[in-house]
Amino acid sequence: MNKRQYAQANKDWLQTKVREDGVKALSKGIYYKVLAEGNGDGIHPSPRSIVTAHYTGRTIDGRQFDSSRGGAPLAIRLCDLIEGWIIAMQQMCIGDKWEVYIPAEMGYGKYSQPGIPAGSTLIFEIELMGIA
Repeated sequence: MNKRQYAQANKDWLQTKVREDGVKALSKGIYYKVLAEGNGDGIHPSPRSIVTAHYTGRTIDGRQFDSSRGGAPLAIRLCDLIEGWIIAMQQMCIGDKWEVYIPAEMGYGKYSQPGIPAGSTLIFEIELMGIA
């Protein structure tokens, strides 16, 4: 499969995924499914917040490319992450656990990363553990 076919396969996968029950839309083509609800206190991180989260990242073929599970959670300023994370996490409360579907344009786009081919739709299971 060439790069163009791969990118199209990722777009097609996302368009199929968004029709599943429980999948909700965010802005810029990002979608998510709630796996667990947190405290629902209405407090959300801002782009300048330092967020603490456990996560696992996969491509549409199920290949895991990164995870904090089994180690320390990620602690980082939200604005330092990919745009898909910034948009999704601003809607989360502490304790929320979501599966987030990020189109390539809101992830790494046409650039490859270790274990992530260019044009990849990214699937992240994110559990927000803290906001500072």
